[in-house]
Amino acid sequence: MGTSGPKPDASKVRFIPLTYNQAESQTSALRLILALRPEWEHDGKIEFIRFTDGITNTLLKVVNKRPGLSTEEIDNEAVLLRAYGQGTDLIIDRERETQNHELLMQYNLAPALLARFHNGMLYRFIRGNVSSPADLRREEIWRAVARRLAEWHAVVPCLPSAREPLSQEINGSANFDMPTPTPSRKDPALQMAIDNVAPGKPAPNVWTVMQKWIYALPIGTEAEKIRQATLQKELTRLVAEFSNRPGLGVNSLVFAHCDLLSGNVIIQPRSADPTAAGEAVSFIDYEYATPSPAAFDISNHFAEWGGFDCEHHLLPTQSQRLDFIREYIRSYFAHLGRDKSEVDEEAETRRLFDEVDVFRGIPGFYWGIWALIQAKISQIDFDYASYAEVRLGEYWAWRSETDGSRAASGKEMPLRERRWAQEA
Repeated sequence: MGTSGPKPDASKVRFIPLTYNQAESQTSALRLILALRPEWEHDGKIEFIRFTDGITNTLLKVVNKRPGLSTEEIDNEAVLLRAYGQGTDLIIDRERETQNHELLMQYNLAPALLARFHNGMLYRFIRGNVSSPADLRREEIWRAVARRLAEWHAVVPCLPSAREPLSQEINGSANFDMPTPTPSRKDPALQMAIDNVAPGKPAPNVWTVMQKWIYALPIGTEAEKIRQATLQKELTRLVAEFSNRPGLGVNSLVFAHCDLLSGNVIIQPRSADPTAAGEAVSFIDYEYATPSPAAFDISNHFAEWGGFDCEHHLLPTQSQRLDFIREYIRSYFAHLGRDKSEVDEEAETRRLFDEVDVFRGIPGFYWGIWALIQAKISQIDFDYASYAEVRLGEYWAWRSETDGSRAASGKEMPLRERRWAQEA
């Protein structure tokens, strides 16, 4: 997938009034597929392939093996079924996700969205291989990721929310049978507090997302209340320090993926064109996509080089980050149609390199809050509570490194910070 400009707006996406049930996976998935493709019932053999790269959603590839079709032809008709994880509506705006998908479709950066259902969506399968954390560390792949991410940031506009705040329901801590920060879950003051967390920035954005999540944290115990207050104080501090920093994009915001882990990077099949330059990748799953500083999206991706196990010794070194950003900058300005001299290009590269370095701790804060919520709502077999501590630990380690308190205490520099400082 790639783009040379926006396509006409997609027609309204079909809604199928059915639900995917994890306990009856194949039966409920089959009902959904036959509602979308009724002609498949008596023509061919329907098969389901489960993908397990994510830790929140269920993702099934559905194929119809009709006689006489090649593997490529079968894949061209294949459908992906994505069912949302238990309770994830608490932290993800599903209407916004659909808007993101349709927006990306206009720029040929997302597969066709075929239908929505009560707890998920159906879209066309993208041919290729799901990458692994090890793939992200391969030079030919990270260069392809840099080029594609730059394309996203350069060409896709940041659209403000079209919602009416007075009628928007706010999902807060009441979902855990706990009081929300304000008396009503439809209180416009709460929505206003979220939308205005970063004054002057159009909502939603990465700062409003974190504010919404902090309001959704469980506060059933005194320890949970203290933690929420601590994280709120830190978000206020982060916004003051970072939300108005100059950067790429309009208002220093780009349309960011914000979840560029290996499972969301698809390595495309090798082109039949022998003149094609290098590998190409596509991105999937746009539920966290939102306007953000480019440096956040890039530093967040770098964190994924270590995978879900957060293997900090595998993160990119300074030289790898610099080469990635150099590739990104070339692609970014090429997609904007703006020629840059080598000197200007290198200056932009160094500027963004420094900015990514400054932002390196914020993804840990972002995903740490997210994991604290998931630990309460998710039914997936993953230790979200421990993951939250690891990711928030990355944030606090970054804070103590940048404010000098770690060095002053005489403590050893944490592995992640040592790796980040490593030159090659």
